[in-house]
Amino acid sequence: MKVAERRKAIVNLLMSEEKAIPGNILSELFGVSRQIIVQDITVLKGSGYEIFSTHNGYILQKSPLKERVFKVYHTTEQTENELNLIVDLGGTVVDVFVWHKVYGKMTAKLNIFSALQIKQFIEGVRSGKSTELMNITGGYHYHTVRAESEEILNKICNSLNEHGYIVQGKI
Repeated sequence: MKVAERRKAIVNLLMSEEKAIPGNILSELFGVSRQIIVQDITVLKGSGYEIFSTHNGYILQKSPLKERVFKVYHTTEQTENELNLIVDLGGTVVDVFVWHKVYGKMTAKLNIFSALQIKQFIEGVRSGKSTELMNITGGYHYHTVRAESEEILNKICNSLNEHGYIVQGKI
């Protein structure tokens, strides 16, 4: 994993957790020394992320990243294309969720931001061990997408719309 990818993964992990994550856990997860994690956190702080170091680990208080929820529809065969459209334009697919008529909102964290993660996700779903959450609602689902700017989110929206994935109307 390259430095930029690791830092993006650290941010995504910190954003997805409500409790502090110890530096030694981050070190183990990313296969680098604790010192490298400290350097990564320092660089991220310099980039505008409000990361606090506590006795329990690191906590992200504020992120300069922007988020948007997209309501989408597509087939299982189009999932890989949909994810690539988002990631290739600089987005992170934070989660997927559906509104089930009986169970209510059902959410799964994804934190997909690279081609490798897309490949692993697709292999996992297509292995037959499980199916995509969207299958519960006939292909309709939502993604929370995170990016560095509103302009990137607009490009992602336009691309998804050009491919017919955006569901028009109310979210």
